[in-house]
Amino acid sequence: MATSSTSPTIPPLKLQLAPTLCLDDDQLLAVCEQNRELRIERSAEGKLEMMSPAGGKTADRNAELIMQLRLWARETGTGRAFDSSGGFVLPNGAMRSPDASWVAISRLRRLSSRDQERFLPLCPEFVAELRSPSDPLQALQDKMVEYLANGCRLAWLIDPSTRRVHVYRPESAAEVLDEPETVAGDPELPGFRLELAEIWQPSW
Repeated sequence: MATSSTSPTIPPLKLQLAPTLCLDDDQLLAVCEQNRELRIERSAEGKLEMMSPAGGKTADRNAELIMQLRLWARETGTGRAFDSSGGFVLPNGAMRSPDASWVAISRLRRLSSRDQERFLPLCPEFVAELRSPSDPLQALQDKMVEYLANGCRLAWLIDPSTRRVHVYRPESAAEVLDEPETVAGDPELPGFRLELAEIWQPSW
């Protein structure tokens, strides 16, 4: 990810391992722990996708996003909110770490103690990706489609550069909101409304 709004869009570095080498989930977790300076994901085809840390304003926006989601999750008690450091192994075999996500507490409690300490073997009901200046839009749109295909019920692609929110739900076309002040999570996240002022323009 870039630190300047004038940076060109740069896709993540992709490393093809299969079929020569196939990392299982435990091996992938070990690789991620040994390379904490990188954000590493795995595609359904087994490619490792490596992204550098976010720039200052992108990191600030990410913090704002997860703070609002976490506070709502704590108030309702129906699920848990996760930041981008958490990984999820989707049903298609991909391992993704969305910028923000939410999982119902009932699903988390069904996991074994061991699974709770590893990449969670499920797709969140809700995910949000925040576009940084270096992120290609199409790559993030493809991720939204992947999340939905693997069981996600609501996905937001938030683009500060255009002040647009792309809202994805299963079996319907993406809805694009232009410069909204808030975006509502109903009915999937009852009562959650993301305030966008600090995401569109961090106050520093």
